[in-house]
Amino acid sequence: MNFKPFPEKELEQRLAVLRQAMKERKLDTVVVSVPENIYYLTGLDHWGFFACHVLVVPLEGRMALSCRAMERITVENQVSNADFYGHGDTEELADYVLKILADRGLSAARLGIEKRSLFMTPRIYEMIIAGASGADWADASGLIDDLRLLKSPLEQEYTRKAAAAADAGTLAAIESIHDGASDYEVAAECNRAMILAGSEYPGFGPFIRPTTRLGEEHTTWRGDVFHDGDAVFLEVGGAYRKYQAPMGRLVYVGRAPDGAEASADLAVSGMRAICDALKPGARAGEVYQAWKDVADRAGLKDYHRHHCGYMVSIGFPPSWTGGSMVTSLQPGSDRELKAGMTFHAHSWFTNTDVVDYFISNTVMLTDDGAENLTKRTPQTLIIR
Repeated sequence: MNFKPFPEKELEQRLAVLRQAMKERKLDTVVVSVPENIYYLTGLDHWGFFACHVLVVPLEGRMALSCRAMERITVENQVSNADFYGHGDTEELADYVLKILADRGLSAARLGIEKRSLFMTPRIYEMIIAGASGADWADASGLIDDLRLLKSPLEQEYTRKAAAAADAGTLAAIESIHDGASDYEVAAECNRAMILAGSEYPGFGPFIRPTTRLGEEHTTWRGDVFHDGDAVFLEVGGAYRKYQAPMGRLVYVGRAPDGAEASADLAVSGMRAICDALKPGARAGEVYQAWKDVADRAGLKDYHRHHCGYMVSIGFPPSWTGGSMVTSLQPGSDRELKAGMTFHAHSWFTNTDVVDYFISNTVMLTDDGAENLTKRTPQTLIIR
């Protein structure tokens, strides 16, 4: 049976919504190279995206996908709504993109292209632009990303499965922590439990760090051994059908310092404030302010973070945020929040005037408010 993460009807609905957005921007075609967006429109799921893929989406007619010719079998097995243009490894991807445009009479049309893409190199971009110099080019970055923010019922189901796996991995990681344990052991048990619980490979992580590296936001296991009194940072993301569900906890080994209980209560209060403020129609900046008010009342008026969470959705490595951008619950943001959005919510108090503690959860916004999807793992002070 061929792998099909989305029914054809759902793909057709997504394409129709995109084409309406293209009409509103007066775009005849969009040239797509963000892997998450290609997956969203076609269902193509593999690791071959390390070499740039380009999906050409016209206002009318079939889409066309260009990538390495060796990916033909994968594309034919997984993609039924786009024509395949495979290039040899000694050929230029840009030439094939230009051929697609020429074949469809779009070389001089109004064309949108994703400038904010990790995988379209400047070389490929410049060759495409130069080869279709008669076109009217526009930046289409974010056009599809914004459509992906609201999840369908099927996408919500996938996210719930990812969250269940993240919980399983986090619980296993906590259970494996003890005086003398290495981060290799913790990583192995975490990954084993997540995979057995149904997780595919996540966008990145899990992040597992000792006290000495608490402030390193994106580093993970490397051979450290945990000892009595250490704090172990865990940030774990489950994935199902590419939908990401991260969560995090801080675990103390053997004993916790004085004040840790109060810090844990503070983090829980911050998470509660975030979830209470997450409502349809609210603004992202209002949610951050609700969390900041908790910090202020605790005497941390000078403590600021760049956000108290961000949206998560489809994610290919190296990120679970859904591409190179981070759509945050950040100070002053007026982005309107809507049911169907999913967040990695943070209540983070490290390197402050109080004892270190943090929690994070995958939280889905529903018509009734925020729903914590990673709720099996305790949010209280954890000592192993």
